[in-house]
Amino acid sequence: MFADRKHLGRAVAGALVALSITALVLSLVRVEDVPLPPTVKWDADKENSTGVVSQTLACDVQGQGISSYASNPPGAGDSLRECLEQGLEAVPAAEQRNVPAYLGATAGMRLLREQNSSAADQVLAEVTKTMQEYPVAFKGAQILTGEEEAAYGWITTNYLLGSFTKYSPRAHAWLRPEAANLLGALDLGGASTQISFVPEGPGLNRNGSSRLTLYGSSYSIYTHSYLCYGQNEMLRRLAKQLIVESASSSRVAHPCYPEGYHENISLSSFRTSPCTERPALPDAEVTLEGSGDARGCLAALRKLFNFSACGQSRDCTFDGVYQPPVRGQFIAFSAFYYNFKFLNLTEGQPLGTANDTIQRFCSRSWEDLSASYPQESPARLPKYCANANYILTLLLDAYKFNESSWKDISFQMKAGSADVGWTLGYMLNLTNMIPAEAPAWAKGQAPALWAAAVAFIVLTLGLGLAALLLSWL
Repeated sequence: MFADRKHLGRAVAGALVALSITALVLSLVRVEDVPLPPTVKWDADKENSTGVVSQTLACDVQGQGISSYASNPPGAGDSLRECLEQGLEAVPAAEQRNVPAYLGATAGMRLLREQNSSAADQVLAEVTKTMQEYPVAFKGAQILTGEEEAAYGWITTNYLLGSFTKYSPRAHAWLRPEAANLLGALDLGGASTQISFVPEGPGLNRNGSSRLTLYGSSYSIYTHSYLCYGQNEMLRRLAKQLIVESASSSRVAHPCYPEGYHENISLSSFRTSPCTERPALPDAEVTLEGSGDARGCLAALRKLFNFSACGQSRDCTFDGVYQPPVRGQFIAFSAFYYNFKFLNLTEGQPLGTANDTIQRFCSRSWEDLSASYPQESPARLPKYCANANYILTLLLDAYKFNESSWKDISFQMKAGSADVGWTLGYMLNLTNMIPAEAPAWAKGQAPALWAAAVAFIVLTLGLGLAALLLSWL
């Protein structure tokens, strides 16, 4: 009996040694370095030389933008402090000094530079001074060209919708989607409006073509920016045009304003913008009186465009500007979205419905609108008729969308949790100049090998316990 137990103990010990060696070999063989998936914040991960980024914070700066501080440049820097402090709260204190910070200025500053370059330089200097006070790696402030602003809007739109790259947990890599559907971008700001899309055929080699390289792929897109055709400048140009054409010197009918609404305006205010400073008007006060005439409003807005410069060409918008025929789906954001959202026209309604809704809104009196929208700003409410008709004129008459292609326009301001606009595209472009940090890696092995190693380790432990029990008996 003792001899049998002794032989059994030796057998168990031998099996224990064999299993231990096998488990050790399986634990060490074919161990590979595996990259960890990126987090929702950008940690300088790059794919084919372009950053993989996401929005973690949005902060609206109070006021009319830094260009409005031409007469008080230090105020431009102060206007950014609240958002800078919010941004710092989203970054761990130990990492703040390594975080690159940029400031990009758009059409408002382009206009200011055109009118008063020294004032524009002073505003940028004050903004730079303020941002350098914060514990970030400030990389500079610059005024973007109109074409850059348009291209960055296109980049943001397609990045957020996954047209460039998507992360694959299975492949542990960022992959380019097959048959990517590239969308066009329509942006309407205060001082300018932009259009960008991938044209067909000869449009790639004509004026307005931009070539971009993102995530290892090249794209040729058409871009154009129209300075002085933003929403705010349009309203100023429209008011001046109505005043110039009016027979009366003090009371002028405004077809886009609701009946019963009055606005007093100083003619000297037109000299503050390059878009309206010529021809010069005498110093005087004029009262704009709303007439609520939708058709008259549309006719007045069309006069702001020089459509005759295009002749019969279909490859031209206005003022003789070349544009290939629009193609594919488009995202319309910024003021395109905000105006149509107010009118409940962002759910894919057909063009006929949009026309009818806008005409009905324009025919309502100021008393009716004020009572119906008590929460709406009294400064914005009377302008929705002009804004909406301007959008129709811009999209249909200038960019040449029609009843069929209208359905290809989606009015939206967000894609997922991120804002659609030029800023994310600006950051993506800048990441081409920022070195990538080393990605986080971990040791790993194939799932089958890992499962076998675990099984042998469990068997080893079981036999080890059995050997201990036999030694005690």
